[in-house]
Amino acid sequence: MAGIPAVSHVLPGLEVIRELVARGHRVTYANDPAVADLITPTGAEFVACESGLPVADHDWPDDPIAAMDLFLDDAIRALPQMRAVYDDDPADLYMYDIGAYAVRALAEAQGRPAVQLSPTFVAWEGYEQEVAAHLWRLPGAGAFRAKYAAWLAGCGATTTDVDAFNGRPPRALALIPKAMQPHADRVDPEVVTFVGPCFGRRADQGGWTRPAGAEKVLLISLGSAYTRQPEFYRRCLAAFGGLPGWHVVLQIGRHTDPGELGVVPANVEVHPWVPQLAILEQADAFVTHAGMGGSSEGLFTGVPMIAVPQAVDQFANADRLVELGVARRLDTADATAALLRETLIELTADPEVARRSALLRAEARAEGGTTRAADLIEGMLG
Repeated sequence: MAGIPAVSHVLPGLEVIRELVARGHRVTYANDPAVADLITPTGAEFVACESGLPVADHDWPDDPIAAMDLFLDDAIRALPQMRAVYDDDPADLYMYDIGAYAVRALAEAQGRPAVQLSPTFVAWEGYEQEVAAHLWRLPGAGAFRAKYAAWLAGCGATTTDVDAFNGRPPRALALIPKAMQPHADRVDPEVVTFVGPCFGRRADQGGWTRPAGAEKVLLISLGSAYTRQPEFYRRCLAAFGGLPGWHVVLQIGRHTDPGELGVVPANVEVHPWVPQLAILEQADAFVTHAGMGGSSEGLFTGVPMIAVPQAVDQFANADRLVELGVARRLDTADATAALLRETLIELTADPEVARRSALLRAEARAEGGTTRAADLIEGMLG
């Protein structure tokens, strides 16, 4: 397995790695040392592969071509590091995150099978015309494509077409609920299998106990990347602090000082990091940034959501959750304390939201998750 050092890309597949190790397979995991502590508890052999991606400070460029160029540069940097390990010790099967596509080049050069483990949606029939074509018209796109093509021509990959290599893996497992996939009916089932969220007990993250007397529980979390939002957190405290019957868990991340929040109401607990899935299993509502990980966990646990998107794909995810009938979307600038409180009360009183949440919870769990993913991967080893 090879990945990038973004927590939102590492966590979705960890239980699959743990399961493969438990089944007796030798599994290595190449990634930046920054995420070694997440990976080593699975039992996989950690392989250090230094990354240049700005995941520590999230200093990503606004220009999408510039952002794509960062990933290409990272692949160019990663491939020699990977070859230093795997040329003399090739894997029987290479698994890779969507951002770690140097591994696809390595697998093709060695003539070995490869499978992408996607923590987000995948390309569909017509994707290149409907979405990618827009990117290729942006300033700098021509130079980027030429650079990409030159790398493919010289790196040993057998797939040298940029569009095919970039967006069309030979085989993929989508680790998301199929309900979150745009145009799911146009995704090739011979290439992509939706196995749904791959969760385990996550004992290493700790547990959480619902306080005695808490009639309802609300979790507020903006994930791991876009958490420097003290003003939004203060609005949440004003909205939900002292709300009768509600106990609130607020995750603020490591970039916000709790002292910036002011007085914390008695019914609110504040943490830099929480065992999110453990809380959601006991929660009645979820204020989320609508990252794919949080969206998947909300669907998997059947918890109604207030989506407050912050960046990248979160806006589309938020709209999708609304389309599915399990969420309301509030943009950060519009999310006043009064509107947050009003939305929570309305959302959790809506019987149709409860019905849809229960239905999609059942569908997500029926997709098979970790066990099905491991079964399919074992089938690729033949």
